[in-house]
Amino acid sequence: MIMTRRELLMVAGSALLAVNMPVLASGQPQMLIGMQGTARGERVWFDPLGLAVKPGTALKFVNRDNGNSHTVTAYHPSLFGHVRRIPEKAEPFNSGYLLPDDSFELTLTVPGVYDYYCLPHEHAGMVGRIVVGNPGDEGWDDSAIRAGGLDDNVETAFPSVNDILTSGKTRAPGLT
Repeated sequence: MIMTRRELLMVAGSALLAVNMPVLASGQPQMLIGMQGTARGERVWFDPLGLAVKPGTALKFVNRDNGNSHTVTAYHPSLFGHVRRIPEKAEPFNSGYLLPDDSFELTLTVPGVYDYYCLPHEHAGMVGRIVVGNPGDEGWDDSAIRAGGLDDNVETAFPSVNDILTSGKTRAPGLT
C-alpha cells in the first residue's frame, strides 16, 4: 500500500500529538513538562517554562537530563522557607530528587498562578510557571506575580501570565 502525502502527514501529525499529550486511563489528557539540561550541565530548564491548563489537568514532570537530578518544588514557606508563590488555598508540592528518567505527577485544582523551581538549580534560573484556569474564575489567585522574595535573575526568568494565557505554553529563551 502506498500512502498519499496527505495520509502520511495525517499519520505523522497524529503520532506527534500522541507523543506530546498522552492520555491517562481515565481518558483525561496529561500534560508533560520536561526537566532538561545541556550535555555539560552549563544550562538547565523546564520545558515548557510556562503552561496554561484547566483546573484538574494531570501534569507529569519527567527528568530528561542525563547529567543531573532535579526537583519540582513549589514556592511555599513550608518548603525550605521560600515566600508563597502559589494560590493560598493550594497545597504545596515537592517531588524530591528525581534521577534521569524519573517522573513526578501532580494535579492542580485551585485556579491561579503556581510558580515552582528546581531546588539545586534555582540560582541558575530553573523555574517554571503554571497558570490554572483564567482570571475571573471563581477563587482565582494570582498573588504569585506580586509575591517578590526572589533574586532578580530568578524573578525575570518567569514568563508573564499574559504570554502563557495567549500562547498556551512558553519555552525557555533560546529553545526552538
